[in-house]
Amino acid sequence: MTGSPSTTTLTDGTLNPELRERAESALRRLVGREDVDFRDGQLEAISALVEGRRRVLVVQRTGWGKSAVYFVATALRRAEGAGPTVIVSPLLALMRDQIGAAERAGIRAVTLNSTNPEEWATVSAALARGEVDVLLVSPERLNNPRFRDEQLPTLAQTCGLLVVDEAHCISDWGHDFRPDYRRIRDLLTTLPDRTPVLATTATANARVVTDVVEQLGAGNRDVLTLRGPLARASLRLGVLPLAAPEQRLAWLIAHLGELPGSGIVYALTVAAAEDVAVALREAGHQVAAYTGRTEPGERIRLETALRENEVKALIATSALGMGFDKPDLGFVLHLGAPSSPVAYYQQVGRAGRATDRADVLLLPGPEDKDIWRYFASASMPKQEQADAVIRALSAAQKPLSTMALESIVDIRRTRLDLLLKVLDVDGAVQRVQGGWTATGADWAYDAERYGRVSEAREREQQLMIDYERTGECRMAFLQRCLDDDSAQPCGRCDNCSGPWFDAQIPDAAVNTARARLDRPGVVLAPRAQWPTGMDRLGVPVKGKIAPAVAMDDGRAVARLSDLGWGQRLRELLRSEDQQVPAPLVQACVAVLAGWSWAQRPVAIVSVPSRRRPQLVGSLATGISQLGRLPYLGSLDLVDGGPVGDPGGNSAFRLAAVWERLAVGPALAAALREVNGPVLLVDDVCDSRWTLTVSAGILRQAGAEAVLPFVLALES
Repeated sequence: MTGSPSTTTLTDGTLNPELRERAESALRRLVGREDVDFRDGQLEAISALVEGRRRVLVVQRTGWGKSAVYFVATALRRAEGAGPTVIVSPLLALMRDQIGAAERAGIRAVTLNSTNPEEWATVSAALARGEVDVLLVSPERLNNPRFRDEQLPTLAQTCGLLVVDEAHCISDWGHDFRPDYRRIRDLLTTLPDRTPVLATTATANARVVTDVVEQLGAGNRDVLTLRGPLARASLRLGVLPLAAPEQRLAWLIAHLGELPGSGIVYALTVAAAEDVAVALREAGHQVAAYTGRTEPGERIRLETALRENEVKALIATSALGMGFDKPDLGFVLHLGAPSSPVAYYQQVGRAGRATDRADVLLLPGPEDKDIWRYFASASMPKQEQADAVIRALSAAQKPLSTMALESIVDIRRTRLDLLLKVLDVDGAVQRVQGGWTATGADWAYDAERYGRVSEAREREQQLMIDYERTGECRMAFLQRCLDDDSAQPCGRCDNCSGPWFDAQIPDAAVNTARARLDRPGVVLAPRAQWPTGMDRLGVPVKGKIAPAVAMDDGRAVARLSDLGWGQRLRELLRSEDQQVPAPLVQACVAVLAGWSWAQRPVAIVSVPSRRRPQLVGSLATGISQLGRLPYLGSLDLVDGGPVGDPGGNSAFRLAAVWERLAVGPALAAALREVNGPVLLVDDVCDSRWTLTVSAGILRQAGAEAVLPFVLALES
């Protein structure tokens, strides 16, 4: 059946001897040793690509050597006079590793990505001269208007091999679905019939394999699936459930140095990764944070530091994931569980590629489920939002940028970016020079499919909880989640042979962790710029926020995603409105005492709250009493006060509070009697527009400066 998986009948003994000899020679150049040989399945894949010119999906464990397949196939195809290999690769870290491996094998590899625009012209010229063996591009690059229109058609006709790395990203059933990967299906339909295609992944269950094969079969082509056992003999798995965040951090403080070699500690959020890195450094460990906020140059430096064992660990989010290659990585720990066993397997697969043993430990937390729900909701398109985007683009007389769309449709930037990609892949919108346009093509929201995807992700979340609680072999459990029929007890995990880790936590480590987590205080940076296109929403502002109405740097007790105070604040904000608890008041005092302001505030004003008037009011009065600062009262609500979806985008969030807050006569009179900065108190800060607008009207009413102070930051 066209597009369905088929199983190879090739064996090493039936391969073309001449091809085997050439392939072995290329492998030895790649590895730099004469005593290496192919692993089971590698030659079969190479033969299918080079001799059979087939489309091949390889599902093999991390460390099996998928890159060896496409680099050897590249060398053989180039020797035959074929054009360059095009590799679609999802991460810059992966591209850097692939380029390094290619160079060691004498393969000329280059990349076009968002970090090297100064090299694009040089790379394009080298491609035109036939001086490039491998071109690595991100899936997003496939839809760059200039690349898509000027270079991609030629590459599609001339490339000798197309490689789709981390192919599970093609499937929205996969744990790391990326809409841009769906464009590969369109690219496949433009390839000449005899162009071989290789897709590789280590993390695909049967549902994902079926979906990927269906897309690889685009253009009425058969797909050969080569699948091997996914067990990793070097990994020693374990789970240590510790409910309290200070216990989990304390375990790391006490035992990180005992783990073999250097490794990765994964956290679920940027805030957690940064906070844990600070705490471990303060405890004497050589670690650094690596997140989506880490600058590209710093990422390269940190990756090198880990490879060279200059740090004990990187405390990372999933930004350090697919493709990072350190064969002797000694351990992978998780401070909080990923949302599925498939995602977990992918991350732990970074460890133990070239060592006899690597330690893998999961320290789950009760907050994991909340984080899973947040990310799951952010990744699923909503029909009403999709319809709004299509209407806005259809009505526009010219292409609209993402920023311009934000002033027309109330969708947050991250969700809007994802939605535009989905609609682009579905053919409803198109990215062009200058922004986005509607194509006019019929489009219908596939509610049934998205419902099935949502249900599948909920099942995967439950499987992750089951993994934490199972008494069976943990490696076999992960294999079954990936539909690997070869699953057998590993004999190494904590369930097979007993806990291999020390579960004891010294009191000193607990005290150190508790002191760190109990230390409140996060900087609240002011907004510097008004959103684009606010005139469309009736708000007469643009450009930079004038110093005369801007707020100063502020402070929050914690982020809601923090391990320490964040957890306590989440519980407080979920409960009924109440007076601020005494321990929280003391935490506020500690933050204020440590605030290095240029001039101490002379009075307090609060932001009016419809949901938590007791909490905000008691917070303002409590600080007033303890700090001996006069409480001047609250701003007034106008026409019922701020309204709107709390998850909306920046432009609509600003419009929702514009002219909805006012300085009443009594407060205005009180402000005229004080001389100095005003402390502006609120409960939660998300977009910062409520505080920005409040600060502006207070400054206009005579406040010398406004210092915002809140209990919690949303992010």
